[in-house]
Parts: sequence; structure tokens; C-alpha cells
Amino acid sequence: MSNGKKAILIIIIILIIDQVFKIWIKTHMTMGQTIPVIGNWFLIRFIENPGMAFGLDIPGKLGKPVLTVFRMIAVIAISWYLYTLIKKKAPAGLIICISLILAGAFGNIIDSAFYGLIFSESTYAAPAVIFPEGGGYAPFLYGRVVDMLYFPIIETHYPNWFPWVGGEEFVFFRPIFNIADSSISIGVVLILIFQKSFFKHSSLQPTDNTKN
Repeated sequence: MSNGKKAILIIIIILIIDQVFKIWIKTHMTMGQTIPVIGNWFLIRFIENPGMAFGLDIPGKLGKPVLTVFRMIAVIAISWYLYTLIKKKAPAGLIICISLILAGAFGNIIDSAFYGLIFSESTYAAPAVIFPEGGGYAPFLYGRVVDMLYFPIIETHYPNWFPWVGGEEFVFFRPIFNIADSSISIGVVLILIFQKSFFKHSSLQPTDNTKN
């Protein structure tokens, strides 16, 4: 299988898994509902994130559409970079990593751009309805990203003598994220780990124009 076909296959698979999981969560779980998967350290907990990855948020009314537009621009740039890598016959590992990043970014764009149009509001009392008669809960670009993967591996409290936060709850790992976030993170981490082998490929080295 060519690198181009591998990239397309990876992107399609990640998008399908990400969106199927999100749609199921959105239409079957109420806001804040938690389902234990492995003990108390791997949970499915449904929240919606109006801002950035891993449950982070950005302030202001324009923050949401600006972020979504930025994501769209980033996806176009990453798509072009992936295309150039394939044309240059870059290492398959690098193409796979960029494909993971692209799929994750595109997966979250779908939520931000369209979920407000096609879903009713998720509440603490009832799951959302897809394609509701009265229309969705938000206009184009104002949808919220569905997050659900939660790994509170360590749950304890800071010692009372600890400055500023003594006695307060400490949770590791606190952020709640989704499959698209995971895809981006895995792609980035693998590039950082294997960057030397990825970028030593001759076609990816800068051209020395001083030589005749």
C-alpha cells in the first residue's frame, strides 16, 4: 500500500471512530454522567468543551469562532504539508504521524462547526437528540466539542502544610479529552521521539544553493 493510501486510510479510520464514539456519547449519556471502564482510574465521563483541547477553555464571545477558524486554517496547512511529504516520498512513519494529527484536528472541527446545528442541548437530565425538530443548540461554528476519556489515576489531597493548596484535592490525570485529542497527541509525541530518523531523509533536508 502506498503512503498516500495509508494516510487516507488512517484519517478515515480515526474520523469514523472519533465521530461514532462522540455521537453515541451525545445521544446516550447525560451531561456529567460517568461510566467506569477499568476500576476508578479509567472512566467515560461526558462533558462538553467550548474551547481548546483537553477540556481547556478560552474567554470571550469571539473566542469560539476564532478558534474554529484557526483550526480550519491549521487543517488546510497540515493537509498541504502531508501532501508534500507524500510527493517527496518521506518516511512512512512521519506520514503516519502527520495523518494522526490531521485526523484529530479535523475531528474536533466537525464538533465545533456542526454539532450545534445537528444536536439539541445536552443536559444533566436527558441526552441530546440528533436532528431535533426545533433545530440545534447553537449556530454554525459555535458547537461544543464532546470529551469523555478520563484517567484519574491518582486521587488524593495535598498535605495540609503545602503552600496555597494545602488540603485541596489533587487528581492525576485531571483533563478529560477525546479520541481526536489522543490522535493529535500521539502524532506529536512520536514525531518528537523519532524526529532524527524522520527528518534525516534526503528529500526533507534543506537545499544548499551555494553549491554549483
